[in-house]
Amino acid sequence: MSIVYQKTVKKSYCFQGKGLHTGRPVTMTINPAPVDFGIRFKRTDIGQDAVIEALADYVSNTARSTTISKDDVKVVTIEHIMSALTGLSIDNALIELDNIEVPILDGSAKPYVEAICADGVQVQDAPRKYVELKKTIEVRDEKTGSYVRIEPCDEASCDVTIDFNSKVLGVQNAHWDPTVDYANQIGVCRTFCFFHEIEYLFDNNLVKGGDVDNAIVIVEHPVSMRQLDRMSCLFNVRKVKVSDKGYLDNLTLHFENECARHKLLDLMGDMRLAGGFFKAKVTGYKSGHSINTRAAKALRESLK
Repeated sequence: MSIVYQKTVKKSYCFQGKGLHTGRPVTMTINPAPVDFGIRFKRTDIGQDAVIEALADYVSNTARSTTISKDDVKVVTIEHIMSALTGLSIDNALIELDNIEVPILDGSAKPYVEAICADGVQVQDAPRKYVELKKTIEVRDEKTGSYVRIEPCDEASCDVTIDFNSKVLGVQNAHWDPTVDYANQIGVCRTFCFFHEIEYLFDNNLVKGGDVDNAIVIVEHPVSMRQLDRMSCLFNVRKVKVSDKGYLDNLTLHFENECARHKLLDLMGDMRLAGGFFKAKVTGYKSGHSINTRAAKALRESLK
């Protein structure tokens, strides 16, 4: 079997945008890092020592995104950049931010993968150290019926099934393994929400940075002109309409199952918090950030 060597990015990449939940402007830079460094975040607005490792041990909140916290260092909505680095097989990187939340950009990992893929990755002079899985681990939520199962396997793969009891979405599936082109098949898939959730999210201090350009909005029930006007006002955009397929008319889906593919993107990013790459078959059913990160933490606990 050929040896897989660790990888990092070839140069620094800078991204500017706003946080999905905080709405705060942020500049984020992905930097090369040495062998065995892993993925770490650095809050430059706090200080040079404000660094936190991207590990499930530090997950502090999973309300609509994944947050990690350690002492005074907190970073919100890390899942998309974590997924991009995982999908592109990058072991080591230092991610610097001058604010609390990773920029949402277009709601996918596309900006990251396009920038990094343009230059390729830097192969380093040390073999990859895999997280060794010795037995099947399964984490369930009996209330929702969701679960994440991690099974030992010779090759990594991820499968996701989503079921929101939605007439628009139906039941969707998505799959990734090393033969799948992550950049063009998974990384481009955008986050989504339901129209009826939007006012609740705003009222609960979430998605302050949300707009119709960084999320797929699913309209499950008939809506009035007043509701559409309210939505346009919240997002400060032109008046929106509902398409025949049940989505706001601002976008065209990349894939019929784009929402499932985005959940797969999230799962890959959250599972990276187990501490690295591992050879396993990961299956997520109705999975979200809470159960994803619980599974990553359970895997880390099993290694102890």
